[in-house]
Amino acid sequence: DPELNGISLVIFDEFHERSVDADIGLALSLEGRRMFAALRDAPLKLLIMSATLEGDRLAAFLGDAPVVRSDGRQFPVTVHYSPMPRRANAPRDAQLNHLLNTVITALDSNEGSILVFLPGQAEIHKAARWLESRVLEGRIAADTQVAPLYGSLDLAAQRQAVAPAPQGQRKIVLATNIAESSLTIEGVTVVVDSGLERRAAFDPRTGMTRLSTSRISRASAEQRAGRAGRLQPGTCYRLWSEEEHGTLATFSAPDIAVADLAPLALQVLDWGSDNPATLPWLDPPPPGALAQAVDLLVELGAASREGGTLCLTDKGRAMAALPAHPRIAGMLVWAQQQGLVGEGCALAALLAEDRRGGSAVDILGYWQQLQGHNAAARRLAVQARQFGRLLGEGAPATTSASVDGTTASLLVAVAYPDRIARRKGDGQEYLLSNGRAAVLKDLRLAASPWLAVAEVSGQVGDPRDIIRLATPLDEEVFSGLLSFLTEEQLVADWDDNRQRFAAERQTRLGQLVLASRVEPNIDSELRQQAILGMIRRRGVAVLPQLDACAQLRARVGVLKHHDCAPGAWPDWSDEGLLSTLEQWLLPFLNNISSLKALQRMDLKEVLLARLSWEQQQALTAAAPERLPVASGNTVKIDYSSVPPVLAVKLQEMFGVESTPRVAEGKQPLLIHLLSPAGRPLQVTQDLATFWRDGYDSVKKEMRGRYPKHPWPDDPLNAVATAKTKRHLSK
Repeated sequence: DPELNGISLVIFDEFHERSVDADIGLALSLEGRRMFAALRDAPLKLLIMSATLEGDRLAAFLGDAPVVRSDGRQFPVTVHYSPMPRRANAPRDAQLNHLLNTVITALDSNEGSILVFLPGQAEIHKAARWLESRVLEGRIAADTQVAPLYGSLDLAAQRQAVAPAPQGQRKIVLATNIAESSLTIEGVTVVVDSGLERRAAFDPRTGMTRLSTSRISRASAEQRAGRAGRLQPGTCYRLWSEEEHGTLATFSAPDIAVADLAPLALQVLDWGSDNPATLPWLDPPPPGALAQAVDLLVELGAASREGGTLCLTDKGRAMAALPAHPRIAGMLVWAQQQGLVGEGCALAALLAEDRRGGSAVDILGYWQQLQGHNAAARRLAVQARQFGRLLGEGAPATTSASVDGTTASLLVAVAYPDRIARRKGDGQEYLLSNGRAAVLKDLRLAASPWLAVAEVSGQVGDPRDIIRLATPLDEEVFSGLLSFLTEEQLVADWDDNRQRFAAERQTRLGQLVLASRVEPNIDSELRQQAILGMIRRRGVAVLPQLDACAQLRARVGVLKHHDCAPGAWPDWSDEGLLSTLEQWLLPFLNNISSLKALQRMDLKEVLLARLSWEQQQALTAAAPERLPVASGNTVKIDYSSVPPVLAVKLQEMFGVESTPRVAEGKQPLLIHLLSPAGRPLQVTQDLATFWRDGYDSVKKEMRGRYPKHPWPDDPLNAVATAKTKRHLSK
């Protein structure tokens, strides 16, 4: 209810945990309060609480909201720092062994039960086995109970862990951070804190949520230590040094910064917003991850962008009503439409399982593996019935027959359309419909040309994903039940292999092409844009005729640099040409469809066509290709150098005192005065100074080497010539 009718106060407790749901709730409460303020009798109040809170930051975010502090009833907790000794070649389980030895020390030194914080289930089960073996061996008192506590543990076991120890007994509770703030475990007077937690982080590269182990924040450390002082003075053992404690982050990063945002996007769209990014977020969701989440909802059919506005479809609204990830929710909605509720609920329960205990890659093998364990089989049955009730279908059957290969492949493909895989060649490499490469290490599935993939993972140093959970898929379904996953596209682009433009109609499944046919009648604009796209990718070097235009481009560049009349000279640098392809090249591409035809174009004429008649006249006058010199000859100017170069024999410049200029006199040329053999004798932009100060030394050296050529004592009054003295006397 965006208006929150009948609600006066919304309380957010344990807000320091910064779950995605808490951030969504706060953002929607603030937005709803803003939108419907005029409809309410009294303003909606918000109360945000936690024992460790970024109070000042939150108060500023909420418009300088008042901050209320309460000490509450808290007994003192004595903190001991017990870092693991640093040793070379320490065994793999050295850290866990140090923690367990610390637990023994805590048992011997304190009364009451002990709460041990571990990062995850694997460490909890390993620690439980170690401690229970010590109880059996008599190294720990027989009246000591060992109780695991984590989120996916069944409810009865969780209640047993939270309940106080029987009279005269002690308890060691091995917990994840589920016990950090949301539970009070009676009888606990000692905390042993590993300082580690396992957090979920979404990997946009693979589209998977991964669990990683990291250090806790100081706020979390305070929360954990506080568990020992709830009922009486307590003790906390921290398995790190006091110096290390000062380096911990003050607060944990919010989940919204690293989470899979598809559930967030679905909830916000269902609430009524058409742009999740515009809500008042305490920490805005990362734009890239949010865009990827919205794209997934569109791909799943939950949202559409019709008319440029993002909104939920009927399927999306049905998905939003289910407390499941949008992938699983979409699969369940589709299963209900197809009369496959039992199979859909069974597979949804299977995919909701914690995979860390399963090794099978084949989904059916994984199903059989779990059916062989009574606790897992019961858990699957309960979860499947819950999904069935949510769909309004009662309790579906969950026997092994409920998950057959054909149905499972359809359901997985609907939930993970971006991970449908096609084998490359005859090996174990596959190409996913999202465009990524993946490798399958299970030889039993490697013979399948197509796979519906539910889980992939990455591997350091390998750009390919690893297929972790999949089932064979029949290609025929893309023209039948799963045809809605495909789309027909007109693909008109440059074919680099054939070096020409190509157009075809493709039936595509994401990045996978299922079928194609040549499209003979294509709009010329598509062809022209494809050619321009090719040139942008490969650069102007793909047009070798531009080499012949180097002087023309440089001449225009000189006039542009000096802003010569009539002005508005184009930028014909490589970057300038690439950025203006539509202006100078596009009009000449009407009949071009291959690279050979493109390279036969007269680009000099194409470029000149971009200049007005006035500019062409100014180009000839202000930046001439050749310059008349005193001898009567014309000499080519090299505009590719900066400044432009006039290379001319020294004798042809006799009598010339002023350095020649171009660009309306704004650009002096760099004069290369050459010997009779064409080698530079002097390089100058100041002819007058050369004749006065440099010519004599050149004359003395050259007279003996080139006696047939004139070397007058007074070059400024000599006759400029390209001839020898013998030819001059005739």
